[in-house]
Amino acid sequence: MRNWIVAGNWKMHNTIGESIALAQAIKEGTKDIKNGEVIIAPPFTSLHSVGAAIKGSQVSLAAQNMHYEDKGAFTGEISPGMLTDIGCTYVLLGHSERRKYFFELDEDINLKVKKALAVGLKPIFCVGETEDERVKGVTQSVIDKQIKKALSGVEKIDKVVIAYEPVWAIGTGKVATSAQAEEVHSFIRGILKELYGDDSQSIRILYGGSVTKDNIGELIDMGNIDGALVGGASLKPEAFLGIIWQISGKR
Repeated sequence: MRNWIVAGNWKMHNTIGESIALAQAIKEGTKDIKNGEVIIAPPFTSLHSVGAAIKGSQVSLAAQNMHYEDKGAFTGEISPGMLTDIGCTYVLLGHSERRKYFFELDEDINLKVKKALAVGLKPIFCVGETEDERVKGVTQSVIDKQIKKALSGVEKIDKVVIAYEPVWAIGTGKVATSAQAEEVHSFIRGILKELYGDDSQSIRILYGGSVTKDNIGELIDMGNIDGALVGGASLKPEAFLGIIWQISGKR
């Protein structure tokens, strides 16, 4: 069985002090976790301090985004080397909010995935359909395009994590049913097998979209769901730890 992952995306929340306090609570609450992986993605301003706070613990550090160039005149951007230098081992890429508000294209995400792998960062690559696309019945074609374009030229898949986040469920309180989520996760697994053969079986696929400790139990029972990418609930220690321990208990 694949080891589970729970990743917390803090988005644009928390001062440095608030981030340290949250990280310390998560560190303390996960010290006995043995069978999975916990990742937190603070805002850029808190990465260094949070990295120091979780050093030596079960918790890994992720950034929420990065540029695909090593350096240059890219005002406001963060390079892959800056992230590894600060202690990041993961990076979120292709989140729907990056696509919607900052107009990131599949081609941009492809460059980022390849660069992350080249510098030793593990990408958590996000895919998902909008509500309109689901209503039109084109979910699978949207997901197929997002995955194949983002992974174009990526020869080794073993360090990649994929997160399925239906856009209509992010921050809305709506959650895909376990059957809906499993259907898409199974479809993603099929695409990966088509691209990478049996090597794809080890790839973790996470579910994201209004995940809570009350709904994660049914989702994690599905065979192709290997964990969760958590938004709002990751900002509250009790809620985030509740999700982690629910998954840990079932896996």
